[in-house]
Amino acid sequence: MDIAFVASMILLFGIVIGIITAVPIAVSIGFSSFLAIAVILGGDPSVATMNTASRVFTGINSFTLLAIPFFILAGALMNKGGIAGRLVDAAKVMVGRLPHGLAHTNVLANGMFGAVSGAAVAAAAAVGTVMNPRLEKEGYNRPWAAAVNVASAPSGMLIPPSNTFIVYSLVSSTSIAALFIAGVGPGIIWLIACMLVVALTGSKNRVTDPTVVEVHPTFGQSLMIIWRAVPSLLMIVIVIGGILSGLFTATESSAIAVVYCLILGFIYKQIRVRDLPNILVDAGRTTAIVMLLVGVSSALSFVMAYARIPDLISETMMNLTSNGTVILIIMMVILLIVGTFMDPTPAILIFVPIFLPIVTQFGVDPVHFGTMVVYNLCVGVITPPVGNVLFVGARVAGLKIEPVIMKLGWFLLTIIIGLFLVAFVPQISLWLPHTLGMR
Repeated sequence: MDIAFVASMILLFGIVIGIITAVPIAVSIGFSSFLAIAVILGGDPSVATMNTASRVFTGINSFTLLAIPFFILAGALMNKGGIAGRLVDAAKVMVGRLPHGLAHTNVLANGMFGAVSGAAVAAAAAVGTVMNPRLEKEGYNRPWAAAVNVASAPSGMLIPPSNTFIVYSLVSSTSIAALFIAGVGPGIIWLIACMLVVALTGSKNRVTDPTVVEVHPTFGQSLMIIWRAVPSLLMIVIVIGGILSGLFTATESSAIAVVYCLILGFIYKQIRVRDLPNILVDAGRTTAIVMLLVGVSSALSFVMAYARIPDLISETMMNLTSNGTVILIIMMVILLIVGTFMDPTPAILIFVPIFLPIVTQFGVDPVHFGTMVVYNLCVGVITPPVGNVLFVGARVAGLKIEPVIMKLGWFLLTIIIGLFLVAFVPQISLWLPHTLGMR
């Protein structure tokens, strides 16, 4: 029997069985890759161990990847540093006078917090903690309020800076700066989709009269609230502005972000020296998970290349249809399904090396494809059974996930419509990078 075929079957069944039995995805990928490499190299366990370990180390031995732990640490510092409340107040000034303004505030605040932290889970936890009690006092039912928070939190994975785009950049050899800028348009589409659903469904989910009378700030007070939020929002300007101006790389900008967030936390008096060990440990845990995934995916890539899995999938899809639009739709559907049971990082590491060579044959820009993939996989973080943002948002609201899921339907439908806009209107992603001379 062909060794490549045996290796590919070991890989496939190992990952599938791991997912079914709830084994961590990094362990499933790593162990399956080790067994497949052992078959490829003749069955010698010691040689397979050395080869697998070498590939794992090589996979994470990258200066670019240093941006991920730094941005994760910056997000942890922001979550502790009192930034969420200031961003919520600023968002309320901007959209609070709209009908259902407090729910719109939740959406915009998630976009702003996600933009400075790059983490959907952190946004759902920090903003949800502030907004859920306010929405309940405004008379909205709790599951709907939680759904507003859950649905809007992933926008921060699109709006720069974004760890997910860094991972995509690694496997696609695409400019991180271009990906960051390209994510702005899709991120805004995501926010607009959520605000549209809020506008259309807010009335039927306001089940009681508000227990508090909403008082809007005066013009002078509004200016003061915005001014208080400026230092937090300035991090976006520092990070993105520094990258675009060439002052520093994306990796260097992530280190600057950590220093800036730490200083800000001390100025706001929300972070103390004794808080730092716990913050570092939390950031270290998250970093370890991401880096292990990246490392074992390097071994996975070796097995897939040896077994010609990307070539076989490409040939199969090209034999199925030669229509680029149909192939793109098939990929989007596959990623939507994959996203429901796999986190974005391993999904990107596994599927982008397979799909990217196919779409580039049809003239799809790798940066545009990156925004499609990330937007698509962001849907998965708010859907069961693995959606971590869904679970965090429900827990913050003090609810089980079932009532929150029932309220997510219209949000998911509108967000998926936004996905196909992003997929088939390339200028949503590429206009800004082209304007700034990055493509």
